[in-house]
Amino acid sequence: MAFRFLRLGVFLAVAIEALVPIVAAAKDGPIAVDVELVLAVDISYSMDPEEQRLQREGYIQAIQSAPFLNAVKNGAYGRIAITYLQWASQQDQDIVLPWTVIDGPESARKVAESLSNAPYRRAQRTSISGAIDTAMRLFNENGFNGVRRVIDISGDGTNNNGRPVTEARDDAIRQGVTINGLPLLLRPSSWGFNDISNLDEYYEDCVIGGAGSFSIPIKERTQFESATRTKLVLEIALAPYSQLSEQSLVQLAQQRTPRVNCLVGESLWRNRWGN
Repeated sequence: MAFRFLRLGVFLAVAIEALVPIVAAAKDGPIAVDVELVLAVDISYSMDPEEQRLQREGYIQAIQSAPFLNAVKNGAYGRIAITYLQWASQQDQDIVLPWTVIDGPESARKVAESLSNAPYRRAQRTSISGAIDTAMRLFNENGFNGVRRVIDISGDGTNNNGRPVTEARDDAIRQGVTINGLPLLLRPSSWGFNDISNLDEYYEDCVIGGAGSFSIPIKERTQFESATRTKLVLEIALAPYSQLSEQSLVQLAQQRTPRVNCLVGESLWRNRWGN
């Protein structure tokens, strides 16, 4: 059984400039790492301030946890490269943390501090496809050569801006990238016009994909830390599912016909706004 869950402009220019020291350090060739990991987090207006805080805090705690650090240590190279991308609309994507190596507790602590000190913001629209496309560009010439490349998408809504999410997903998969998901189902589905009750199935059928892909839905605020930790350990170590202590969090599925209309977000937006 396989797991199946899988403002550019100035912001990207700033991010690329921030990458220069890393690339320069790799003048003898890309730095070998076990995983190149893009953490892509939703900052659309549907994410209330408390959700945003919990979302980021989940990553801050997870990357400093013993299970995560052990997974990093036990890799072939004992290090990963990580970057933290915030996304909303197709045109609104910014990098909070440029590509950084985590190879132990000290580097993990510095990453956690950077994330803790970064300001929060919210923006319009939800473009999961834009997040995937931006993440794919971030892999290009980033100074690293990972055994695997992974995009970690977390968010609380469906794609309603940019190209269809399945197109972006399939393009990424064709290039050997794995997309995993952390869908947030913390509100009643009737809370907003663009909410759907089966966001977990939407992520499984429309967002995630690639080798070893999986999704872990969050339905309670208390699940953020454990779900994020489990997801990161799986992404870094590809740990056997049978060895996980939080098995019930991980949603496993086989190849099947999608249960969800992957254009549901676009349809809901047009029904509300007419464009």
